[in-house]
Amino acid sequence: MSTSMPFDRPGRFWRGNLHTHSDQSDGAFSPEETVGYYRDAGYDFVALTDHFRAEYGFPVTDTRPLRSLEFTTLLGAELHAPRTEAGPSWHIVAVGLPLDFLPPKPGESGPELARRARDAGAFIGMAHPSASLLTAADAESLDAAHAVEVYNALAAREDRGESWHLTDILLNRGRRLTAYAADDAHFQPQDPPGCAAWVHVRAASLDPDQLVAALKAGHFYSSTGPELYDVRLEGGRITVRCSPARKVLLTGGVPGAQVIQGDALTECSLPVEMFGNGYCRVTVEDATGGRAWTNPIHLRPAPSAGA
Repeated sequence: MSTSMPFDRPGRFWRGNLHTHSDQSDGAFSPEETVGYYRDAGYDFVALTDHFRAEYGFPVTDTRPLRSLEFTTLLGAELHAPRTEAGPSWHIVAVGLPLDFLPPKPGESGPELARRARDAGAFIGMAHPSASLLTAADAESLDAAHAVEVYNALAAREDRGESWHLTDILLNRGRRLTAYAADDAHFQPQDPPGCAAWVHVRAASLDPDQLVAALKAGHFYSSTGPELYDVRLEGGRITVRCSPARKVLLTGGVPGAQVIQGDALTECSLPVEMFGNGYCRVTVEDATGGRAWTNPIHLRPAPSAGA
């Protein structure tokens, strides 16, 4: 009945950031300093996604020498090509790129570049749609995307950090997308600090290939603070276990929400009936305003190929 959720899958959750820049493009820190920042903050992995532009030499920053048994890196880049309805170029996160990924071809569009990156094995995300003023038509054309970057901590500085509205439009139109949060850290003096938004990816190990496969499968949740210990759908209700929260929300493909508020909530149950055969998602908010989000929970099976 429901999409596969990660909480009872084998392995454990690994904390990481999927959108990060170093001085190989417009970040302030070297790759070594950037990786060290996240490692020292208790993360398990980071993806350096430097801007894949001619002015920087089209970098896929090689962080493999910075891996250890306790901390790993994912290879990637932020891809660009002309153009969206409101902006001169696309911003596309690609995590799991090969080091020899070729620069954009003359005339290659953003959707075409994203398809090529996906074919090369990458997890594809729509970067900061609100900050980029992506339209529904833009987003629908990006058919290679696995996920939407629903929270971007750098874009929050300009009050355009959240992109759930566009995500809900796409989901209601039948796109089976997941949703992730990220820092988009550059570590420039005017920027917010890093480690403000992240993903918890469920995998058997820190092997980069396993992490990328788990991302593609949607075996993760996102957070700016709270932890989700278990979310499950049984008997027409979603049961949530989490770190202490002041609010638990169930929202989805119809207007309105199921809401439970309290003092240091750690477990609750909410009905899914109002969402019919569509989808819903859980949002947990803690006492400081930090939030955690599940991926969309689909209440009907995915259509079969060719359906």
